Amino acid sequence: MFVQVIKGKAKDEAGLRKQFDRWAEELKPGAEGFLGSTSGIAGDGTFITVVRFDSEEAARRSSDRPEQGKWWSETEPFLKDVTFTDCAEVDEMLGGGSDDAGFVQVMQGRVTDVEKARAMGREMEPELRKARPDVLGGIAAWHGDGGFTQVIYFESEAGAREGESSSAGQGPTEEFRELWQDVSYINLSDPSFL
Repeated sequence: MFVQVIKGKAKDEAGLRKQFDRWAEELKPGAEGFLGSTSGIAGDGTFITVVRFDSEEAARRSSDRPEQGKWWSETEPFLKDVTFTDCAEVDEMLGGGSDDAGFVQVMQGRVTDVEKARAMGREMEPELRKARPDVLGGIAAWHGDGGFTQVIYFESEAGAREGESSSAGQGPTEEFRELWQDVSYINLSDPSFL
């Protein structure tokens, strides 16, 4: 799997949503290798979309389509401070993402040791499944420079908050927590999926 993370500030939320609806109708059918996307706008206006393709080559072919370029040039005015991050290394957690989620939390930051963080994440998955039944699944997309974008899918925000409270003290080990730096959270209370 290959992931592209697009992040920015929404200047016109309604216009931005309309553009993504248009993409789903007009461009999605021709996006060969497109697996899906998770998008949303947080309360502070931060927009993020995590787009999944079956390969980097498929993502490039999709990006290179003239209609994709035209669509982006018409979409870009609805955003500011846009960044694109390509992620060739992606891990699925608890079966991956879920279009049934009513709430999505995106975490971004850095780790001091990517391979160790990936290995520990895999080792902790059985415990996570037991400790956090509110988690429907997730993906971790690695930026290639120690950075990451982790997307966690929940049935609801209320369930996620209750799960956080009830699992306090049962979370990751100190060794695992020490790997993570400069972590920020983007909460999507109204996520959309393509």
